[in-house]
Amino acid sequence: MTPEQLRDSILQYAIQGKLVEHKIEDGNAKDILQKISEQKNILIKKGEAKKSKTLTPISDEEILFDIPENWQWTKLGEIASLITKGTTPRGGNVAYLDNGIGFLRAENVAGLDVIDKTNLKYISEETHNGYLKRSIIKANDILITIAGTLGRTSLVREKDLPLNANQAVSMVRLVDISYIDLKYIIYVLNSPEIQKYLTQQKKTTAIPNLTLEIIENCVCPLPPLEEQHHIVAKIEELLPFVDRYAEAYEKLEQFNVKFPEDMKKSILQYAIQGKLVEQRPEEGSAEDLYNQIQEEKQKLIKESKIKKDKPLAKITEDEIPFDIPDNWKWVRFGNLVTVQNGYAYKSEETNKNGIGLPVIKSGNLMSLNVQLKTRNDYVENPSEKMLSSKIVKGDMLMCLSSQSDNPEPLGKTAIYEWSTPALLNQRVLKIRTCVDSTTSYLYYTINSEYFHYTVSHQGGGSAQANLKMEHVLGMLIPLPPLEEQHRIVAKIEELLPYCD
Repeated sequence: MTPEQLRDSILQYAIQGKLVEHKIEDGNAKDILQKISEQKNILIKKGEAKKSKTLTPISDEEILFDIPENWQWTKLGEIASLITKGTTPRGGNVAYLDNGIGFLRAENVAGLDVIDKTNLKYISEETHNGYLKRSIIKANDILITIAGTLGRTSLVREKDLPLNANQAVSMVRLVDISYIDLKYIIYVLNSPEIQKYLTQQKKTTAIPNLTLEIIENCVCPLPPLEEQHHIVAKIEELLPFVDRYAEAYEKLEQFNVKFPEDMKKSILQYAIQGKLVEQRPEEGSAEDLYNQIQEEKQKLIKESKIKKDKPLAKITEDEIPFDIPDNWKWVRFGNLVTVQNGYAYKSEETNKNGIGLPVIKSGNLMSLNVQLKTRNDYVENPSEKMLSSKIVKGDMLMCLSSQSDNPEPLGKTAIYEWSTPALLNQRVLKIRTCVDSTTSYLYYTINSEYFHYTVSHQGGGSAQANLKMEHVLGMLIPLPPLEEQHRIVAKIEELLPYCD
């Protein structure tokens, strides 16, 4: 349950007579309505109130729910001496000032009994008592927004005056507040059933609005005065707990949003530190695997399948970011893989008709997967140079640039899983392992927080951040024995679904 739902439940219970106990000695709301009616007739005769032409008797369809026997259904127009709205400033009639008489707009009517004076406009006293005389606000007026965001309320207190209002704000002035608890009416108007009722009555024009007739005919469940006071006291006892609940709920929501990603990061970090599965002496050491990889790499060089790389710098003690098990080995990424940058395609070399091989750009690397977009680039007859950066299923692809059309961060790596070969655009790096069975472990290592943070912080540039090839090839990789890699990958893929 959200804090808003909890608050709504309290208000709904309150106006249905379910929040406090009923006492016979509190009397009957019928007596209150009779006294208000008599008082209103006196005000009408004095010219201090007008007899309504639009107020209608309450029909069976307007009764929204059952209420206690000593309560009564009424309408705002029955208990109000005045229901009006603010004045529309026209032409040069109103000039806003830096100070003076507060001029309320809908945004200042903040909900419940609060007036928000942030960004409050001001008018002169002359305008207030002259052109805008009709919409002068008095203490104890109930304000309701009738345009824009409908049904928000505020309660005017003596300390808030003087005030005036524009046409988006209606003012409800009760006949006699000695018979009605103003805060109770505020809570009625903010209850979910009454808010729903008002919304259903709204007039839909260019801007949805509530007419004064709708406000006047808004139904209200009315308890005896003493019970009104008890209800208000109970609500105000409970609302601080709702505020505390809202704080806890917000923290929980933030936690729930962050949890999947944080948990994935933790799993991958544990994995590359040798803390996710146990080490087994019989599986050998990473040194043996590393030597096997170097032999395989030399073989590929002799067969002219890959080019000989420049020697990478030796690893120093100062570079090692964290401890790893004794049978693991720190190695540089470039000693485990072969890489190939993409081709810089010109616009005339590609088409968007879906004919030929798709061109994979950094924008295609989305959330660890490679996605083909609706308007993807294709090459129908690729040249030999273009084909040198062809990719196939199982290749790892890394973003070397971070651009506005690619929400994935610098260094994010995905595996190409399409059965159709593709071509690689510049600033996307193709990565292949010298020993295929190490691909999955390296894939998760590259996408760990350690690797991503370190690589991305080496990127530079202005309009876009870029990684240089030496940044990637020189990164340190914690290398476990091959069998342990397989067990690590299996454990990661067992745990990751639980994160979601």
